[in-house]
Amino acid sequence: MSEVTEKLGAHEVAAWLRRHPTFLQQFPDLALTLVVPREEGPTASLASYQLDVLRDKNRELSRRLGELSSNALENERLAVRVHQLTLALMRQDSRAATLSAMAASLEEDFHGDLVRIVVLGPMPPELADAPWLQAMSADSSHLVPFRDCLADGEPICGRLQPQKNALLYASQADEVASSALLPLPGIGLVAVGSRDGNRFYPGMGTLFLRMMGESLAAALKRFDPAG
Repeated sequence: MSEVTEKLGAHEVAAWLRRHPTFLQQFPDLALTLVVPREEGPTASLASYQLDVLRDKNRELSRRLGELSSNALENERLAVRVHQLTLALMRQDSRAATLSAMAASLEEDFHGDLVRIVVLGPMPPELADAPWLQAMSADSSHLVPFRDCLADGEPICGRLQPQKNALLYASQADEVASSALLPLPGIGLVAVGSRDGNRFYPGMGTLFLRMMGESLAAALKRFDPAG
């Protein structure tokens, strides 16, 4: 009884497969597990199918490997630039020179279209005319839109609210389509604006931004009389 049932089941399966010749396309892993001698007739087509599946998987793996390799190279380049920025900041001999080095590196090395820094406290006299720098007290009403991010210090990437753009970029706010905003609690804000709306976006990695902020904070702390 068991043998008959098995034979009938096999015939039924065969008949069903003949009516559904594309069945294995839905389960390519199943096709790879089938063992059929090539010399027994129409098995060559199945072998070809298996080979096609393997080739597709190989192409997909190659594509993913290419993406991983590209991302690794880009991260390596970013790590080098962040390291160079840190060294440049630590070589400066004043608060004004440190802020200037930060702004220059963001514009030249990190290709920021518009770089802006807001410091909490007095304006360094040497930078009184710097268009990229603002100084204001920590309790200034202008900083209300930034109160939450200044409290938690979390970088923000993407399109900023209009009131934030207005304070950071003033007359050039309309030129900015996306920003990377780095709040530094007790120190101020660093913003990199881009005319490309896809340059900075929510969800992008912020590890290097955090590292740059920590480098700037450490470099400025050397000139803090209370530090």
